Amino acid sequence: MRSQRITGLTCDQFATVVLRVSEDIPDWDRHSGRPRALSLTRAIKATLMYVKNNVTQELIAEAFDVSQPTVSRTIAALVPAVADALAEFVPDPVQAGAGRVLIVDGSLHPCWSWRNHPELQSGKHHTTGHNHQHVVDLTGRLIHVSDPTPGCTHDAKAVTTTGVLTLIDTTNTIADKGYIGTGLLTPWRKPPGGQLLDWQKEFNTQINQLRYVVERSIANFKTWRIMHTDYRRPLHSYLETFRLVRALAFFKQDF
Repeated sequence: MRSQRITGLTCDQFATVVLRVSEDIPDWDRHSGRPRALSLTRAIKATLMYVKNNVTQELIAEAFDVSQPTVSRTIAALVPAVADALAEFVPDPVQAGAGRVLIVDGSLHPCWSWRNHPELQSGKHHTTGHNHQHVVDLTGRLIHVSDPTPGCTHDAKAVTTTGVLTLIDTTNTIADKGYIGTGLLTPWRKPPGGQLLDWQKEFNTQINQLRYVVERSIANFKTWRIMHTDYRRPLHSYLETFRLVRALAFFKQDF
């Protein structure tokens, strides 16, 4: 199987990640004492296989000829390590978006239905997950992905509570009708019992013709399947896994 299908990265990109992580944890492949079941290169590949494909740890263990607990420990150790190694690729959205027309949209990233966390239930999507706010420019270039809010959070509230509105020029940012009242450029809503004027219909058409790039960017972000299919690890680990995927997305974009 091609490396990119396993890790989501080209051979050159993967080699760069290994080099960066090895500089941060040089003692992984220690030469004294009991050796680790997975070398650093194989451990990183197993971790990226997890976030790229969201397969079970048992399957990864079989693929790498180790035990499931070994895979679990490896993922727990290397998810934050790889995220830290690539953190510098995550841009400052204020600088990255300066002088550009931006587009904002929310996306639900699904997870298991934890019994004690009903706030994760999204009424709109009829499933549980986390709401993330995605910001792109008119070319679809990713500018920012916010930290998660509970799945029940409406986009208009999420864009505020995550601080996105403080990072962008709201007068130069486009969004859909779910953001009406936030100060962003949104389509006109049909008045109760009335009709939109012709110029308002034309304005809505132009807005909708521009917004497709953010939907395409979200779909591309979700090619990291851990962000598209149910998240199975402990709920408290979700944020660090998301930060890894966000770092990987920007790393690939700028490589």
